[in-house]
Amino acid sequence: MSKTKIDSSNFHFSMPLPMRWNDMDMLGHINNIYYFEYFQIARGEYMPTACPGWDWTKDMFVIAHIACDFFAELSLKHLKPVIKAKTTMISNKSFEMEYIICSQGLNGDEIIHAKGKSVNVMIDITAKRPMLIPEWVKESLSKFEL
Repeated sequence: MSKTKIDSSNFHFSMPLPMRWNDMDMLGHINNIYYFEYFQIARGEYMPTACPGWDWTKDMFVIAHIACDFFAELSLKHLKPVIKAKTTMISNKSFEMEYIICSQGLNGDEIIHAKGKSVNVMIDITAKRPMLIPEWVKESLSKFEL
């Protein structure tokens, strides 16, 4: 883990991070596996926010790749933890998202705990096959991120 400078001001979506007691490990900090769950929670809130009309019973994607870089430990003692998400790339059948998990330091500065990335592939729920991303999704994501 090391300190890093990441500009979080260009993330237009942010939500409180729902850390739970059982997310901690024996070292007293959030176990690394839960960061991926936090990314999932953020995606679940981000998509209907960025794409009004998004319907999880009709619109779906699968994760083709996901990664996380850890910079500073996170525990229940950290103040105002949040997760931020944004779409960084849209292609024909997939789009990429980035995430940061941060909290407020005692001096008021933002602490970046982790940064993640996922590649999301749009799928046809019935055929269970990749499909073209609908234009309305592309337009909504692009408009939200401008």
